[in-house]
Amino acid sequence: MAAAPCGRGALPLVLVAIAAALLTYNALLSSRSGLLPLASSSSFPTATAAAASSRRFGAAGSAGRPRPFHTAVTASGSVYNTWQCRVMYHWFKEARRAPGGGEMGGFTRILHSGKPDEFVDEIPTFVADPLAEGDQGYIVLNRPWAFVQWIQKAYIKEEYILMAEPDHIIVKPIPNLSRDGRAAAFPFFYIEPEKNEKVLRKFFPEDKGPITKIDPIGNSPVIIEKGSLARIAPTWMNISIAMKKDPDADKAFGWVLEMYGYAVASAIHGVGNILHKDFMIQGKLTYAKIGAWRFDKRQYTEKPPPRNLPLPPDGLPNRIPQSVVTLVKMVNEATASIPNWDSYAAG
Repeated sequence: MAAAPCGRGALPLVLVAIAAALLTYNALLSSRSGLLPLASSSSFPTATAAAASSRRFGAAGSAGRPRPFHTAVTASGSVYNTWQCRVMYHWFKEARRAPGGGEMGGFTRILHSGKPDEFVDEIPTFVADPLAEGDQGYIVLNRPWAFVQWIQKAYIKEEYILMAEPDHIIVKPIPNLSRDGRAAAFPFFYIEPEKNEKVLRKFFPEDKGPITKIDPIGNSPVIIEKGSLARIAPTWMNISIAMKKDPDADKAFGWVLEMYGYAVASAIHGVGNILHKDFMIQGKLTYAKIGAWRFDKRQYTEKPPPRNLPLPPDGLPNRIPQSVVTLVKMVNEATASIPNWDSYAAG
């Protein structure tokens, strides 16, 4: 998944995911991925325009006193998650130090393996227990429960939370896009509450309101008030578990099941969302397509990528979005700066 919030005024997008990019003549991305387009800021909608095009209307607000938010990323402790977290945290620190990073507060990796790993001193980490009954073969089912534990047990100084994912890379400082009690979220084209109303009514009965109250979102990327997340998280957990146990919901929602769980929980608790279409860029489903140059994060599920990943050969860059080239360059820059990456990648 890629996340890219538009800022106050005409700020460019600020997050980009380490996505599976299978490149031929055009950039071909996985169905849940996105990359930052390299264009002038004037080519992007203003925050006001983004809000006006959303399903939850609200003024984007103006510059005032800073409203710091805490960035939280859940991780399983797998090699695949861990190297992405290390790269993500590197760029988080770079963005927070940059001019305009004043609202970026603390950072926590919520590690839901139940035990600390060797990177707890490198990345601020809260160790959460996995679900006692197991994840039923769906590892992200641990995510809501991990957030419940973190919210209940950790000291979180900031009053807002940015829920992100390990495969996000922050390329510019992120402003707090939430406003007036509403969260800031990205509308996913594949989260379709109206199309799935029959199944969703098992978890969002008619007395809760029209199905249109459920926004087409997941929990990430979302910037939300801490108090709102504290109310939502237990419901999100319970609904996600119930959906996984329901054959109809499990079949209908598949790998995005906990995203539906979050969307329903948010609606149940009356937390509206300002939907920013420029919060994330999505690509095409391109399984099994390999072109003249390839970067695929799934090549590194068992072993981290080496330093100095190859860039597109001469002659291809004009056919490849600069966002993809920037992505690989940023991975390379991070791995060059992170201590002991060579020995870590060598396994």
